[in-house]
Amino acid sequence: MGSLWIAASLLIAVPAAWAQQAWREYPSIERGWGRGRDFADTNPEPGEFVVGRLMFPHSRGGWAFGTGGGDWRRGGTAWTVDYPDGDRMLARLLARLTTIDVRAVEQPVNLDDDSDPFYWPFMISGLVGAWDLTDAQASKLREYLLRGGFLLCDSFYGTVEWEGFVASMRRVFPDRPILELPDDHPIFHIVYDLSDRPQIPTWQQLPAGYRRDGAVPYWRAIVDDHGRIMVMITFNNDVADGWQRADEYRYPQEAASAAIRLGVNFAVYALTH
Repeated sequence: MGSLWIAASLLIAVPAAWAQQAWREYPSIERGWGRGRDFADTNPEPGEFVVGRLMFPHSRGGWAFGTGGGDWRRGGTAWTVDYPDGDRMLARLLARLTTIDVRAVEQPVNLDDDSDPFYWPFMISGLVGAWDLTDAQASKLREYLLRGGFLLCDSFYGTVEWEGFVASMRRVFPDRPILELPDDHPIFHIVYDLSDRPQIPTWQQLPAGYRRDGAVPYWRAIVDDHGRIMVMITFNNDVADGWQRADEYRYPQEAASAAIRLGVNFAVYALTH
């Protein structure tokens, strides 16, 4: 995994006085404290690959499912959707299906924590239709992405949530377009061939699987000047639900299988590009 160490060394070129944050856990908006606490502790074993979970302040409008009403810095708000179960299931799947040395538990990442985001080259974020980044957070996220970071934006549906997502993303990248990814893009083929991708549904919205006018899945991205995907956007999908619900018989198994393969492809792409 030499590519990961190269990426990490670029990301953490910061003043030595700053340090990465220790692992910690927050309550989830869906389940309270995570089911996975039995294999998490305050000193998790290090690994070459860590699933980062982006924390963010949320909009107060109340239109997005699950925004929560508390302090986002303490968990239990929009950013904790599918957390930590989805994150830990992804880590377990990567360890099982690849040769990547994966840490068993996720890392919550707060953009306000000095240089900490630069230690975690791969991050996921859910319910991004509800995020409301400050200018300082948007600037930090832009720097993180341009220095080699990868962000998966997942678990949001419909026109209103898309507009909420774009409002903050335009603070991050005012001039970079959001692209529709073609079926032959390498991210869909780097490990598994995913030319055909079903919509990955939200558990709470079955049998339809989506909210509002979110029936058609889209696979979008923001790329850097060399064409590397910095932001992978799985609009009208809930890939992390496919991870955490993979063992639940009521969840569509075709979608769960696709979510697992997408997760592997996203991680390997992030490590090698």
